[in-house]
Amino acid sequence: MIALVLFLSLFPFASVSSYPNNCPKCGTMDVPYPLSTSDDCGNPNYKVYCNNDTLEFLSSVGFYYKILSINPYTSRFIIRPPFISCQSCDLSLGGFKIDENSPFNVSSRNMIMLFNCSENIFLFPLNCSSSSPCRRFEEANQGRNCKNTLCCSYLKDASVTSHRIRIRDGGCTAYISLVDFKTEESINAWRYGIELQWIPPN
Repeated sequence: MIALVLFLSLFPFASVSSYPNNCPKCGTMDVPYPLSTSDDCGNPNYKVYCNNDTLEFLSSVGFYYKILSINPYTSRFIIRPPFISCQSCDLSLGGFKIDENSPFNVSSRNMIMLFNCSENIFLFPLNCSSSSPCRRFEEANQGRNCKNTLCCSYLKDASVTSHRIRIRDGGCTAYISLVDFKTEESINAWRYGIELQWIPPN
């Protein structure tokens, strides 16, 4: 006990000031460290935004995506993909993009489905066959706005960039993403969203 008192008297600032400072809730959602909604909390390098009690992620091209859930134990969170039609609402911005110097990246657990594609897309290693998950999506009438157009899918693994999901006129103009997709699952069990992960701070 005497040793503890002596330690605190010698090092009075070695207590709570050295622990991470979580940001306050945004609406009903917790904002765990290192995510930061202001310069006064979290780690400002891990910026997210609380807009009208809604927690959002801002892409490097200026589009806000609603954060649906956060798992601080795996350093991951899921954002809502843009509304599915034959033109995703971020088409004019080239789709989803993160700065390559950002601590965030697109996790490898995302299955990306592309819609309203041109035949130029065959130059890329995509699954555009009748067995592609995007066909199941269309057959379930989920992608009815793009039905009878070319659609493709791919797993966001290490072989492709982890900082963007690209769409464009002359390629594919719409996309949606599934997290932790399993072939045998019913479409009703699909988990829609774009899972991002962050590199923990040093």
